[in-house]
Amino acid sequence: METTPSILLIAKESGMTSFRALREIKRTLGKKVGHAGTLDSFAQGLLVVLTGSLTRLNPLFMNLDKRYHAQIRFGLETDTLDPDGEVIRTAAPPTLEKIKEAIPQFCGVIEQAPPAYSAVHVEGKRASDRVRSGEEVEMKTREVCVHRFDLLSYEDGLLAADIHVSKGTYIRSLARDLGRTTGSAAHLESLTRTAIGPYRLEEAQSASSGEALDTSLERSEEYLLRLPGMGRVTCSPGELERMVHGQYPPSARSAGRSGWAMAYDMDGSLRAVLDLERRKIACWVRPSGGKEESVEAL
Repeated sequence: METTPSILLIAKESGMTSFRALREIKRTLGKKVGHAGTLDSFAQGLLVVLTGSLTRLNPLFMNLDKRYHAQIRFGLETDTLDPDGEVIRTAAPPTLEKIKEAIPQFCGVIEQAPPAYSAVHVEGKRASDRVRSGEEVEMKTREVCVHRFDLLSYEDGLLAADIHVSKGTYIRSLARDLGRTTGSAAHLESLTRTAIGPYRLEEAQSASSGEALDTSLERSEEYLLRLPGMGRVTCSPGELERMVHGQYPPSARSAGRSGWAMAYDMDGSLRAVLDLERRKIACWVRPSGGKEESVEAL
């Protein structure tokens, strides 16, 4: 029988790939593991990890905003736009005044070209794989949103900032573009992801401390309730039984026709998560028997 699914907030260390962190968790827990957004190897900070049937809720977490503490080094641009790359451009660091003048250009909805060294697919293949094989890759711009760009300090060519962005925003690209706009060159020297949506780094567990991970359903349920727009419905025993056979519960209509809802039994126990727009059981948490598949309403 499948163990109880869970949501984990994990603190990734710098120097560890996100996939290595996921492998460690999978080895520890012995069940299916998924992520809601990776971090580059040089970066550290928060990862949201989903296990078991809750991996089907990945889109809800992938769409959340992200918050970062970034350090941008002016004077050098690298091919990877991070400290691990080769220097491809040098220029004198800009003045603080030039940086302050330029930052507003990168706030709000902007067009941004992802780094060539990234997991973005170009004609069906990762851009980074194409670049490493010697191909010239043109990265198309896409619309992202920078909600806040708070400059904290600037000394000896090193800028520290707290940045709040939409999904799909590359802080490495922000560093590159800020350097070029100020007539200089820049790369991202360090990066810490401090938040994903309503989840904070301070809440995270370490994946490499050797301590047992808290996979309690109570904690995972609390994380689900924090998701923006998450509703709640109570289902009768008859509805739960019919849900196992693919029937969408009539009680879900009270939660509306868009968004998501957590389906509870009459005893107040979480049983499933519903996709209200598609009238679909997105995933089971505690099935009442039968299959745990994601099924369309009949």
